[in-house]
Amino acid sequence: MQIDKFHSHSLLPYDGFAFLLNNFLTQSNADAVMQQLHAQTYWQQKDIIMFGKRVNQPRLMAWHGDKPYTYSGLTLMPNKWTVNLLSLKEQIEEVAETSFNSALLNLYRNGQDHMGWHQDNERSLGPQPVIASLSLGASRKFKFKHIHHHECKVDITLKHGSLLIMSGMTQHQWKHCLPKSRVVNDKRINITFRHIKHP
Repeated sequence: MQIDKFHSHSLLPYDGFAFLLNNFLTQSNADAVMQQLHAQTYWQQKDIIMFGKRVNQPRLMAWHGDKPYTYSGLTLMPNKWTVNLLSLKEQIEEVAETSFNSALLNLYRNGQDHMGWHQDNERSLGPQPVIASLSLGASRKFKFKHIHHHECKVDITLKHGSLLIMSGMTQHQWKHCLPKSRVVNDKRINITFRHIKHP
């Protein structure tokens, strides 16, 4: 992987790397992909275990790829790759200069759908996973905070057609979230491409 060329532009000051490409997809391409994925994806609302309790995730999701994925007490069996997802995967692999074998799709129906603080640090992702996150639809605020230095926080806005790449020790040293928003009424689709090393 040669995304070292982006390191000087990292959004994170230390202990990991995060790079934001605001115009990864053009407006027209992003519009078309958003429409296709929203209509063609089999969206589900899954239960996860949080603080010992089983709760509904505050968003809809779908898992596509080559291998199952387990997190928060939930195991996702993969749906087959679609033509659209494979095309996106190939484009993003070229930029990230790494390979992906899975994609997690999340549908945020409005600003009340959200993602709490977490780390994508499951053993199946390896010690320094590269995760590429494509955003479509409504712009949403995205937050990082260091797990040890709580005063170190980074806030960004993920816009329609933008691509966020996280690498290095980011998933082990930083948490991230997509908080609720009272001002967002439109839907957003997020696709995170990952490489699962083992079930």
